[in-house]
Amino acid sequence: MLRIRPAVRLACFGLPFRKALIRAAELGAKAVEIDARHELPLGEMSQTAIRQIRKLLDDQGLRISALSFNTRRGYNVMADLDRRVEATRQAMLLASNLGCNVVTNRIGVVPEDQEDSSFTALQQILVDLGEYGQRVGALLAARTGSEDGEVLAAMLATLPAGYGAVDLDPGSLVMNGYSATESTQSLAPYVVHMRIRDGLRDIARGQGAAAAFGAGAVDFDQLFAMLEEQHYAGYFTVDPASSRNVVGEVATALQRLQSI
Repeated sequence: MLRIRPAVRLACFGLPFRKALIRAAELGAKAVEIDARHELPLGEMSQTAIRQIRKLLDDQGLRISALSFNTRRGYNVMADLDRRVEATRQAMLLASNLGCNVVTNRIGVVPEDQEDSSFTALQQILVDLGEYGQRVGALLAARTGSEDGEVLAAMLATLPAGYGAVDLDPGSLVMNGYSATESTQSLAPYVVHMRIRDGLRDIARGQGAAAAFGAGAVDFDQLFAMLEEQHYAGYFTVDPASSRNVVGEVATALQRLQSI
C-alpha cells in the first residue's frame, strides 16, 4: 500500500523561516521542502547553523521532503556551467547534513537525439553529479515539465544505476502540453519526490495555468497507483497554485492527502 507522507513547500507561506515551520506543522504537514537558494545561506552554513535548523525542525516534528536548488540555467547551457555544478554539489552536501537525500532542480532541455553532442554533454554532467551524490548520500532529482516524460526517462536510462532521479511535477507537465499520466508511466521507476501541483491547458490559446489539487487535468489517483506499483516511499509536497489563499489551499490539500 502506498504510504502518503504529506509535505508542503515552505516558501509558499511568505513567512520568516521559524514561523513558516510552525505554520506548516499546524496545518498537518509531516515535512517541508526548503529553498536552498533563498531560505538558507548556501555556502555559509556552519555545523552550528545546521544543528540549529535541525532543532527547529525537530521542535515542530518536521523532516525535509526535499531541498530545492533552482539554478537560473540548466546543465545543458555551457555558460558558467562549472559554477552551477559546484553550487549544486554544495546543495547536495547541505541536504545530506540536514538529513535529506533529495535535491531538486530543472536540469535543462534534454535532446531527443541521443547522438547529439549536447545529449552526451548533459549526460556527463548528470553522471558527475550522480557520483558525487553517491558519496555524500543525496540525489539530484530532475523536476519534470521541460520535456515529455519519455524523453527524460530515456536520458535517465543511460545513467549508472542509482544516479537517475525525478521530482515529479504533474502540474508543470500539463501546463507545458504534456500528458502527466503518460509521462509518469515512463518516469515512475525514477521518482523520489512528488509535487502535489495540478494544472490546466488552454489548447486554443496555447497557454497553461496552475490549479489547486484536484481542480485541474491531472488524474492523481492514477499517478498514485503507478507510484504504488514502484513501492514509492518519498514525500508528497503540496505546492499551491494560489497566492491569495495559500493557507486555505494548503490546508485542503493536506487534509485530502491524509484521507487517502
